[in-house]
Amino acid sequence: MNEEIEFVIDSAKEAMDSAINHLDTQLQKIRAGKANPLMLSRVMVEAYGALTPINQVANVTALDGRTLSVQPFDKSQIEEIEKGITHANLGLNPQNNGESILINIPALTEERRRDLSKQAKAEGEHAKVGIRNARKDANDEVKKIKSDGLSEDQAKDAEAQVQKITDNYVSKVDAMVDAKEKDIMTV
Repeated sequence: MNEEIEFVIDSAKEAMDSAINHLDTQLQKIRAGKANPLMLSRVMVEAYGALTPINQVANVTALDGRTLSVQPFDKSQIEEIEKGITHANLGLNPQNNGESILINIPALTEERRRDLSKQAKAEGEHAKVGIRNARKDANDEVKKIKSDGLSEDQAKDAEAQVQKITDNYVSKVDAMVDAKEKDIMTV
């Protein structure tokens, strides 16, 4: 029976790790005033008759804290890449020099910083919901195992262990969101 509980706890940890990884990815996409190639990750470019992610048609790099460089793999695609960046509605103004596209990242206003901070908190809440769902699923599995003959004490111990893991993951989410908010609010 204990193997079943270990499996349930491992499954819950996997689901919670997945929520943390997703949060990390989402937080990286939120702009903090510094140029980051991930800012363009959702840009789609019309290439050879199909919409393609920008990272499949160009190399995106940060030249410095305020400038992104987009180097197309095929120079004939440069106008389409420029169009894709403009249509992505990111508030960025691409400048085509014929060889590559340079994007100057404007400084964030106080209002925009607050909006981005709210967005980071919302992503944190989504992650917490995922973690709580994993806890619920694990506790439901423990109850099923209990109905198959697990003792009351073992079930209570398993649920307490799941809650302890949940609390640990929720505090990780809080720490990640706090760090991102600090990064966003730093001028």
